[in-house]
Amino acid sequence: MAGVVSGRSNIYNASARAKARKASLIDTTRMRQLLQLGPDSIGASIAELGYRNEMDIYSARMSGADAVEAALFHNLDNDLSEVMRFCQGPLKSIVSIYVDRFAYEKAKTVLRAVNGGCSDELIESQILPSENPMNSLWLEIVRTTETVSEAANAMSGTPWGNELAKLEGSESTLEEMEDALDRQYYSNALKVSKGKDSNIHLMKYIRTEIDHLNIINQFRELRQNISPDKRLQTIIQGGRIPNSVMLQVSQATSQETIVDALRRSKSFDDDGFDEALNQSSITGSLDPIASLLTHKRHAMLKRFAYLNPVSSFPVIYYIERKVLEIQNLRLLVRGKAIGLTSEVLESHMDF
Repeated sequence: MAGVVSGRSNIYNASARAKARKASLIDTTRMRQLLQLGPDSIGASIAELGYRNEMDIYSARMSGADAVEAALFHNLDNDLSEVMRFCQGPLKSIVSIYVDRFAYEKAKTVLRAVNGGCSDELIESQILPSENPMNSLWLEIVRTTETVSEAANAMSGTPWGNELAKLEGSESTLEEMEDALDRQYYSNALKVSKGKDSNIHLMKYIRTEIDHLNIINQFRELRQNISPDKRLQTIIQGGRIPNSVMLQVSQATSQETIVDALRRSKSFDDDGFDEALNQSSITGSLDPIASLLTHKRHAMLKRFAYLNPVSSFPVIYYIERKVLEIQNLRLLVRGKAIGLTSEVLESHMDF
C-alpha cells in the first residue's frame, strides 16, 4: 500500500533494472507471430516466452485458455512483487501507486463475486486461484463472509476497507462501492505524487487518468439513463478538466454533447474523438472511446519516460507495458479459443 517511505531512493539502479525488464517483454513482431498460431499451440509458445513456471503450476488441473489466463495473472503478481523489492525510499511510495491499483481491483473482484452469489469453490478455482499465494487474503474474506457488507467490513484496516466503512449506514449498491474505491485510490495517488522524488509530469499523468476515467464513466452512465445529479456525484475530483466543465458534461443528453462540453476545457485532447464517436455509434459499444483514451495515456507515459530517463517513470512505464503484454496475451488466447480471426484480434490489441 502506498505511503510515505523514509530513506534514500535508488532511482539510478531501479531505472536501469526496469529498462532491462522492459527490453525482455514480447515485442510487436513476436506478438504478431503469435497471432498466426492455432489455439492448441499458443499456450506452449506463451510458456516459452517467460511464463513457463506459472503455466506448469496450473496445467495440473486446468487446460486451454483457463490455464493460460490464470498463469498470466499469477506471473503479473510475481513480477509486481519483484519490482517493489528493488525500489527503495520515496521511489517505493511512488511505484506503489501503480501496484496498489491491482489490490483495489482485487477488492472489487471480491465484492462482485460475493454480490453475484458465486460459490467459494468457483472463486477459489477460477476467479482467484488458490495456487497464487497472493490471493490468500482475498480468499479468506470470501470464505468467511456471505454478503457484500460483510466482505467490505472484512477489509477493515486497509485503505480500501476504510473507504468502504464510510458507506456504512446506507444501502450502498455495488457500483457505489466501486466508485468509492476509485475515489480513494486516486485521492491517495495524488497525495503521494506530490511527495519527494516525484515531478510535475507524474502529477499530470495521474490527473489525466482521472479525467479519462470520468469521461468513460459519463458515457457509460448516459447509456444507462442515470440521472444528471447522480452522474455528477460519481465524478472523481483532481483531474485536469475543471469542475465547471464536468458539471456541464454531467448534464449532457447525448455522446456528441458530452464531447462538445469537454471541448470547453483546454486540458481536453479531442484528437480522434470524432472517429471514436462514429465507431461507437456503429458498434453500439464504448470500446472505441475507451481504446482511444488508453492509447493517449500510453503515448503520454512513453513520452514522459523518455523525457525523464532517471526517475520513477521508467519503472512505471515498465509496469504499464507488462500489464499491456498480459492484456494482449489474454485477448489472444481467449479470442483464438472462440474462433476469432487474427485480423479481428489484432485490431483490438494495443502494441
